[in-house]
Amino acid sequence: MNPHRPLPPVSARLVLASTSIYRRQLLERLKIPFTVHSPGIDETPLPNEDAISLVHRLAMAKAAAAALRYPDSVIIGSDQAALLGATILGKPGNNETAIAQLKAASRSQVVFQTAVHVIVPQHQRHEAHVDVTLVKFRSLNDEEIVRYVAAEQALDCAGAFKAEGLGITLFERIDSQDPTAIMGLPLIWLASALRRAGFALP
Repeated sequence: MNPHRPLPPVSARLVLASTSIYRRQLLERLKIPFTVHSPGIDETPLPNEDAISLVHRLAMAKAAAAALRYPDSVIIGSDQAALLGATILGKPGNNETAIAQLKAASRSQVVFQTAVHVIVPQHQRHEAHVDVTLVKFRSLNDEEIVRYVAAEQALDCAGAFKAEGLGITLFERIDSQDPTAIMGLPLIWLASALRRAGFALP
């Protein structure tokens, strides 16, 4: 089946296979009612798995897990990895790790790979996409880093910053085809996928 050919309207509900508050807030911007489902999958990288393979696999696994619970619904799964060189940056979890991540990122480029997987069970269709966002950090001194970490708690964000908040002051530039991708869900591509699935947008 041609994944880019619009389909007849669907009557199923929409399910976001994620408990991320950031993805939920992004999806709310599309004004489509949806249900949130925790996929409960193991997100540990496989041996020698690169970042793009990791986010592809986890986005698909999250969507597939939710599809078992909601077999008649359109499912959205998503995952994101932040790469500093060959190192995948996780969520810092505490101030010390956040400071260390930002020190390492100073004067460097962090690559964000954000994967989305959409399952349309009524039409037996899957669609997948990865958005790549390049974030170039300016030179950050220790005082600026400590002040930022104290001012904006981004401990649950890979890379230890929120681009939609005060974190924007840390960069020289952001290169992306979709400004929402760095926040966890590329809405430009997703809106197109949902239109192809039969949802009316806008």
